[in-house]
Amino acid sequence: MEKRIDVMWDEFPLIHTNIWDAFWAIPVILLGVLLLKYFFKLPERWFSTASTVIGLILSIFISHPGNLAAGIFMGFFYGGAASGTIYSMKVWYKGYRKK
Repeated sequence: MEKRIDVMWDEFPLIHTNIWDAFWAIPVILLGVLLLKYFFKLPERWFSTASTVIGLILSIFISHPGNLAAGIFMGFFYGGAASGTIYSMKVWYKGYRKK
């Protein structure tokens, strides 16, 4: 019987994360996007891209340094959560100002 070499492609990667990742990662991403906005005049159309890039960097190098698949997977989640927060606050603020 021949042993298969590509066993790792048959299983999903294990991702060990906890709620504290979201409690520190999302605010750090929001702060990073705001700093880019104020210091480098980042246009609003680049906010979601910037939050995704920052989320990937934080997740790959800080949250999940030994697991690239988990870092990429969670980085997109962190960036998406930060983007959603940014744009939902924008819609809320515009709605509030119309009242």
